Amino acid sequence: MKLNLKNPIVFFDLETTGINVASDRIVEISYLKVFPDGKEESKTYRVNPTIPIPKQASDIHGILDEDVKDKPTFAELAKSIAKDMEGCDLGGYNSNKFDIPLLAEEMIRAEVEVDFKKRKFIDVQVIFLKKEPRTLGAAYQFFCNKELTDAHSAEADTRATYEILQAQLDRYSDLENDIDKLSDFSSHNKNADFVGRIIYNENGEECFNFGKYKGKKVVDVFEKDPGYYGWMINNDFPLYTKNLLTKIKLRSAFTGKK
Repeated sequence: MKLNLKNPIVFFDLETTGINVASDRIVEISYLKVFPDGKEESKTYRVNPTIPIPKQASDIHGILDEDVKDKPTFAELAKSIAKDMEGCDLGGYNSNKFDIPLLAEEMIRAEVEVDFKKRKFIDVQVIFLKKEPRTLGAAYQFFCNKELTDAHSAEADTRATYEILQAQLDRYSDLENDIDKLSDFSSHNKNADFVGRIIYNENGEECFNFGKYKGKKVVDVFEKDPGYYGWMINNDFPLYTKNLLTKIKLRSAFTGKK
């Protein structure tokens, strides 16, 4: 089924040095931009992560340090990538939990401002897990009757993700061909940050979603336990989460309101 698009949508996939959003880096990014009229554009970049690629990561995606030593860094590519994604919604496989948060971190490190929160996110994995709990390869076989022979190649995974979403729309009559509805369906929580450490409650207020203060409003915690802000800032949390906490703290101090 052809996607019913209001805006262009960019399906993308990352190969990385690991799975820690705060500290790992991109070694390959591939994206497929689909326009409302059905036109498609695709790009793939190998990226010098500026840190060693662990063997366990190379064993998965096959990219070694020597493969990317002469490639551009993400900082050198960031403006071009941001321009390609400008005004676009985003789609991926497990992208809400990993690819989008890590991409946002890399943009912050590159000092390129991109407000991903203005976009709609379509996570094909979430739709799949809600409908048919399996892996990407199984999803490709199930929905498209094809074998994903190049799994963990960013380009192959990106194309498979796009085809799976189209097939999901064909298969499930209750799945609306609307980016807003698909974005809502493929979300678990209303995240305030990208990794779900901070979420919105029913009143639109930022609350912690982990640890001893889970479910508590951020402004209330900072008032009760001022040192908690410093603890988070000085520990291994994503930059986007830290920036959000700083904005909440400054906003509360400036307005005197919760």
